[in-house]
Amino acid sequence: MVLSYEKLQFLNISHAAYQRAWIEIDLGALSHNVGQILQMLHSQSSTSTVSPALMAVVKADGYGHGAVKVAKTALEAGAKWCATATSQEGIELRKAGINAPILILGAINNPAEIEAIVDYRLQPTLCTPRQALIFSETLAQLAETLPVHLNIDTGMSRLGTPWTEALEFAQFVQQLPQLKLASVYSHFATADDPDRAFMDVQHQRYREAIAKLKQKGIVPPLLHIANSAATMSDRTLHYDLVRVGLAIYGLSPSPHLQEAIDLKPVLQVKARVTQVKTIPPYTGVSYGHRYVSDRETRLAVVAIGYADGVPRLLSNKMEVLLRGQRVSQIGSITMDQLMLDISRLPDVQPGEVVTLIGKDSQETILVEEWSDRIGTISWEILCGFKRRLPRVYC
Repeated sequence: MVLSYEKLQFLNISHAAYQRAWIEIDLGALSHNVGQILQMLHSQSSTSTVSPALMAVVKADGYGHGAVKVAKTALEAGAKWCATATSQEGIELRKAGINAPILILGAINNPAEIEAIVDYRLQPTLCTPRQALIFSETLAQLAETLPVHLNIDTGMSRLGTPWTEALEFAQFVQQLPQLKLASVYSHFATADDPDRAFMDVQHQRYREAIAKLKQKGIVPPLLHIANSAATMSDRTLHYDLVRVGLAIYGLSPSPHLQEAIDLKPVLQVKARVTQVKTIPPYTGVSYGHRYVSDRETRLAVVAIGYADGVPRLLSNKMEVLLRGQRVSQIGSITMDQLMLDISRLPDVQPGEVVTLIGKDSQETILVEEWSDRIGTISWEILCGFKRRLPRVYC
């Protein structure tokens, strides 16, 4: 038998009608969120008479939403920059035709990677003098110059040069002719905490570091420190750029900030029922029999599991939406399947759509419901959805 072209394309087709499980991405909601963020930015930045620009953080495949589509949509909606964690992520955007400035947030020390950064017009973060020297030596061999962004550690204790050494770091970079200072930035550790005491400490450290640079005649073209939470909580933190990730995807970084801005969730996760069966009382369900029926129970098997990004820790702790009603997941979530108790729903059939995250009729399940139930954060849930789940854009 010779398969038709349409059938040969089946495995690559990104249409919900052909999928066992998929993610729906509402690009209109994403545009709305970008617009809302732009509206709340200060009419002018903390350092100039120009309104701050929005940097859309699209690392980790756009927090699981698809980096290329997210970046293009965010830029069309008014963002001016993109940020990724790695050079590979930045190259993916360039190959997709994105020409906006792209900041690489991660630390890079490999000369071959530096050459790729030059080829694809990416802008790296420098965290240490040693890293700056590696860049300078590599760029000298290539007869190239490159804009670079200095990361100053004001209390995150992750990447960056200590804020007390910011002046020496900036002076060292300025002495290297291949490097052009593009910005000096820092990152908050506790911006999503209602207690802003340590955020204020970090902000003061950042301001002191920048003041010392300016006293010595070093004026960074751009300053930025605000992530989503800081952008939403305090306009005095809107310097020349704001780096917004979670909020453009429609999630608040903290419950106390939920009313600060009108955000719309962008992502929905859906899957299909593949089998329906009835089991008698006292029957174990799934691996380890972590659930045992206490009555005759009708089960629906759903074609999605932890290999797709549904945390196994949610086993026996989550609900899904079917026909606009909440139903309980039972038994251990397996690699490719999970089971539901559908005893209250008559005549459920294979092929029916289950909403794991999103809205069905009047009921909604948010990403935060998952993260709260297993003691993690919404960022981790979003980034956990694997690429074998097709993204369907609407």
